[in-house]
Amino acid sequence: MTNICDLADRKCKPCEGGVPPLRKEEAENLLKQLEQGWQLADNRISRTFSFKNYYQTMAFVNAVAWVSHQEDHHPDMMVGYNQCRVEYTTHAIGGLSENDFICAAKVDMLLIS
Repeated sequence: MTNICDLADRKCKPCEGGVPPLRKEEAENLLKQLEQGWQLADNRISRTFSFKNYYQTMAFVNAVAWVSHQEDHHPDMMVGYNQCRVEYTTHAIGGLSENDFICAAKVDMLLIS
């Protein structure tokens, strides 16, 4: 069975459309491979991360930005003083792709010691 490390070790593949989004069952199976807290709704996955202060929140945001740049797959992020909500979807196909789960796993790895 694939786990978070397997997903985090993968690289995103360019997606410019022309392929169908993941079926709900496929997305649910990939969701099980992520850390707890990720939610599947409305053709996207999201998770809210909490921190002690603004500095830690912004350090996390910058780390997510680095991952996104490396993978060329970018989430929507809503940032507050001590929270950051990260949402992934693949806009080019109007739904979820494996890239969304790969990046979510990489984000999870940022916080695993």
